[in-house]
Amino acid sequence: MEQGVIIKGISGFYYVKCGTNVVTCTARGVFRNLGVTPIVGDYVTFERHASGNAQINAVLPRRNTLVRPYVANIDILGIVVSASVPEPDWMLIDKLLISAQCASIRPVLILNKIDAASTATKQFMADYFGFTCLNVSAQTGQGMEELKDLIGSNIFCLAGQSAVGKTSILNSLLPNADFAIGELSRKTERGKHTTRVAQLIPFGDGAILDTPGFSFFDTEYLTTEQLDACYPEFLQAQGCRYSGCRHISEPDCGVKELLTCGKMSTARYQRYVIISKENEMRRKHRYD
Repeated sequence: MEQGVIIKGISGFYYVKCGTNVVTCTARGVFRNLGVTPIVGDYVTFERHASGNAQINAVLPRRNTLVRPYVANIDILGIVVSASVPEPDWMLIDKLLISAQCASIRPVLILNKIDAASTATKQFMADYFGFTCLNVSAQTGQGMEELKDLIGSNIFCLAGQSAVGKTSILNSLLPNADFAIGELSRKTERGKHTTRVAQLIPFGDGAILDTPGFSFFDTEYLTTEQLDACYPEFLQAQGCRYSGCRHISEPDCGVKELLTCGKMSTARYQRYVIISKENEMRRKHRYD
C-alpha cells in the first residue's frame, strides 16, 4: 500500500502525487456507499494492480476542509483582492476570512495590481489592518519575494473573485507553467473563469492550490461567540455591559466603542452586523 496526496481530480480520475511521481487512480466503489468523495488536498492510500491501474483504498483524516472550492488540508488561505478592477467584493472577503479562521486555516490578504491602485486601497488598509496583508503586483513583481517566503513549506490556497489576478500571481510564481489568464467582461467588469478545476501545484517545499474563482460563499451556522472569535479587532474591546452582547443594539457595547476610537472601520462593522443577522436566521431555520 502506498500513500500520496491528490493534486487534481477530473471525471472520476484522481492524480496522486507520491514522491516525485504522479499516479492516476480511481476510487473504490465503497466510497460512494459511504458518502465519501476524495478531493484535492486529501492524503490517501492507494494500491497499484498488475493491470497497470491504481485504486484509492482510503482517505486519511482531514485537518480541515473548504466547501467552495472543495479542497482539504490547507495551511494558508491567500485571499486575493484587486487594487483596481474588478472592485472588491468586501462581503465575500469577510466571509472567506471567517471560513478560514473557523477551519483553523491562517488567512492572508493579498492586494494585487498595486501598480494600478485605485481608491479601494485606502478602504482595504482601513478594514483589514488586523490581518497579515501583502501588497503585490504580478505584473511588476512587487511583493512576490515576500509571498514566496510566506508560502515556505505550507499548502497555500489562492482564493478570490475572478479576474483579481490569481492566475497572474501563479504565472509570476511559476513562470514556466504558463497558466491561461482570463479577461474582464466589458459589460460587467467581472472576470471570466479561466481555472476550471482545483489543482495542487508543487512549489518549493510546499504547494499551491489553484482554484476556480469565487462569486459567492456561505458562512456556516455560527454562534455569536464563534463569529466574534473570527474578528481580531474585537480583542481590543474593553468589554460589554451585558454578557452575550450581540454588538448590534445593546448599550455600552465594547465593540461599538472600537468605531469611535478608530480601532475598527465602520464599513467592516456594518458587514459584521449583516453577517451576524444572517447567521441568526440560519440557526433559527436550520431544521425547517
